[in-house]
Amino acid sequence: MTTVSLTVNGKAVTANVDPRTLLVELLRENLRLTGTHVGCDTSQCGACVVHLDGKAVKSCTTLAVSVEGANVTTIEGLADGATLHPMQEAFREHHGLQCGFCTPGMIMAAVDMVNRRGHELDEKTIREDLEGNICRCTGYHNIVKAIAAGAEAMGKGAAPVRRAAE
Repeated sequence: MTTVSLTVNGKAVTANVDPRTLLVELLRENLRLTGTHVGCDTSQCGACVVHLDGKAVKSCTTLAVSVEGANVTTIEGLADGATLHPMQEAFREHHGLQCGFCTPGMIMAAVDMVNRRGHELDEKTIREDLEGNICRCTGYHNIVKAIAAGAEAMGKGAAPVRRAAE
């Protein structure tokens, strides 16, 4: 076993893992952060996207030991308690999901897209940048609309929406 220490969603964590443990396994099994999904195990679907030191990575092909000392943000780390991140709110508002399985990875990829490309994204750019994220339920139309709206909201510094406790 190998000890790995990192920061996940702003909290310092340490775990003993087999050197072959994938980051997605560490997040889901050791830390019980199950918002990061495993869809393909081959880095093709994007359901496992998280941010590693501010950049989107597919956690199903990232070894946990390789993130020693890193800062990881998962879908659980975007919201501030009951306050949704503007991209999460845009997906909700524009119906950018159907079954929801791909949604965490889509949102994490979308936030990274905005951080890299800016707040004014056209449909072509969004569709090209989503190439590594697969949705098996929708035609992507509402996902593209949600990302464009989320990007705009992030650019305006929109106050995240406070959701009532359910």
